Amino acid sequence: MFIENESAYGFEETVEKFEQAVKSESWGLIHTYDLQEILEGKGFEVEATKVFSICKPPYANKLLSNDDLKIFSSLMPCRVSVTQKENGKTYVSRMNFDALASTIGGDVGDIMGDAYKEVERMLTSVVR
Repeated sequence: MFIENESAYGFEETVEKFEQAVKSESWGLIHTYDLQEILEGKGFEVEATKVFSICKPPYANKLLSNDDLKIFSSLMPCRVSVTQKENGKTYVSRMNFDALASTIGGDVGDIMGDAYKEVERMLTSVVR
């Protein structure tokens, strides 16, 4: 249910390239969670990790404007994680919305499938 790819770049460059790709595909960057910073504030040390909440308003509107589809709002917004592992390499991970979409089907499956394709296209400039 999850996909992980090694990035072609280091951590900071991967973050920059992903943020640029989000903007160029007309998606919104809702929030960035710097988990390394958050956990350091709690006394823990982890490798660099940022989780991005991204959204494309037309997709969100299709789900949220239909009462029968609002149950799937817990899957919103889409999330992509960029993390550095102990081996020094940077990885990009995300939920496999295409696999999930095929099990749900219908309008939700179509929306999630379209979103999945766009996110994967965004990542082609980043991952190996």
